[in-house]
Amino acid sequence: MSIPLSLYVHIPWCVRKCPYCDFNSHAVRDELPEAAYIDTVLADLRHEARWAQGREIQSIFIGGGTPSLFSAQSIANLLDSANRIVPFASDIEITMEANPGTFEQDKFAGFLAAGVNRLSIGVQSFNTHHLKALGRIHSGQEAERAIAAAHQLGFKRLNIDLMHGLPDQTPQQALADLEQGLALGPDHLSWYQLTIEPNTEFYQRPPQIPEDDALWEIQQQGQARIRAAGFTQYEVSAYAKAPTTRARHNLNYWEFGDYIGIGAGAHGKVTDLSTHEIHRRWKQRSPKAYMTHIDPLGGSRILAPDELPFEFMMNALRLIDGVPTERFHERTGQPIEMMAAVLQQAREKGLLHPNRLQATPQGQLFLNDLLALFLDV
Repeated sequence: MSIPLSLYVHIPWCVRKCPYCDFNSHAVRDELPEAAYIDTVLADLRHEARWAQGREIQSIFIGGGTPSLFSAQSIANLLDSANRIVPFASDIEITMEANPGTFEQDKFAGFLAAGVNRLSIGVQSFNTHHLKALGRIHSGQEAERAIAAAHQLGFKRLNIDLMHGLPDQTPQQALADLEQGLALGPDHLSWYQLTIEPNTEFYQRPPQIPEDDALWEIQQQGQARIRAAGFTQYEVSAYAKAPTTRARHNLNYWEFGDYIGIGAGAHGKVTDLSTHEIHRRWKQRSPKAYMTHIDPLGGSRILAPDELPFEFMMNALRLIDGVPTERFHERTGQPIEMMAAVLQQAREKGLLHPNRLQATPQGQLFLNDLLALFLDV
């Protein structure tokens, strides 16, 4: 059973916690403990290295928080040392999230020299009013300069993160953000609607977001504009200029590949290749607890066979083209026949493609209903 292996590295600090953010992120209060944290993360990877089981790491995603708060030297130390613990594939994709603020821009050249070959810039909006509503600390002009700087420095892979359905946002404003982002020449776009998540400031004090009719107008007109700009949608909120510019790391998640998670609050999903058992593992959420425990593991569990259809389909059906039917057995070790009755039901409802694990256009519109069928396999 050949299952690709990725690595996720979580850096949990940011300048300020955004009111919509439900990630494990913590506002910086004192000096960042960069060196100590990188040492802990590398010790964590040594604990986890047994899950590689002879495989090379195909992709790395350094997320947060705001990883670009760390110095280029720290990121270089992280990547150089990690490569010695679990070898990297020769064509590895290494993505790093970065804020577009001037402070972070000054480090871009160092990140590139450290080995980062794909930058994901969290723009969210170019509109000053909406950036303020989202709690962002950069300006639209800084975002433009950051993207231009990444191009000039030689980042050949560049993703822009944009949100729509923002507080008091009109369809015209959402589409203006999109136009501005497309004009800056990224090869990948993450374009998604703001959602109000529990445990966020927006959940406690909900803002006024656009009505459903406006959200539908934004979605329909925005997707048409993205297509006209030469992008292809390959996942619910991901668009690429070409198959080669798709996010390999995220594709591995959606295709139910394996990934080791290191860093405070990081999650991993790894397969014991000898038994086909799939383990979900997570780390201590608190940076202080993570850095002071001898074992940073927060917990782990083995997925039961009857959980696998929903777990697998929840990821695979996010992909517009889905996955080949045989991928289920390849990635879970379970026979596709275990969900034959549900597959037949989904196909009879017109929600699932007859020859692939792929939602039909109707199934994409009613994705939650389609996924619910796999809860009771």
